[in-house]
Amino acid sequence: MILAALFLALAYVMPYLTGQIPEVGAMLCPMHLPVLLCGFVCGPLWGGVVGTVAPLLRSLLTGGFPPMFPTAVCMAFELATYGAVAGLTYRLLPPKKPFIYLSLIVAMIAGRIVWGVAMFACLIGGGGFTFAAFIAGAFTNALPGIIVQVFLVPILVMLLEKLKIPNLRK
Repeated sequence: MILAALFLALAYVMPYLTGQIPEVGAMLCPMHLPVLLCGFVCGPLWGGVVGTVAPLLRSLLTGGFPPMFPTAVCMAFELATYGAVAGLTYRLLPPKKPFIYLSLIVAMIAGRIVWGVAMFACLIGGGGFTFAAFIAGAFTNALPGIIVQVFLVPILVMLLEKLKIPNLRK
């Protein structure tokens, strides 16, 4: 629970590092890193909880950044999926380095699909949310963040494995 609280705090603080330039901040997806790491370290339950709470709490405490509806609500579904799927697949797959990448990729794809479905539902059956808007929001605009996540998360997980963090793979 303490580690989950740490990851929640990181998810709250990290957007401040990139928030000075909103376009860059949105592209780097700073909340995603702590939530993904929480899934790997704390497991699917805490990863899902932290992913759900982080954008909603941030929206409430910062006066609407990200805006509560539909952004923070849809991000809550997306990040909950990231944390839960990363934690679940990491624990189900064999403890070999390539499977860290597989767990990460599966979580990232699942989270982006859930975000697209949530955006479609929040905008009452689409309301201008087209497949092109989904591709742009989930992949094109987020490409720098995707690259950072694919590079950084596995390295950090492998480092934590070497440090023998107690929750990993349980």
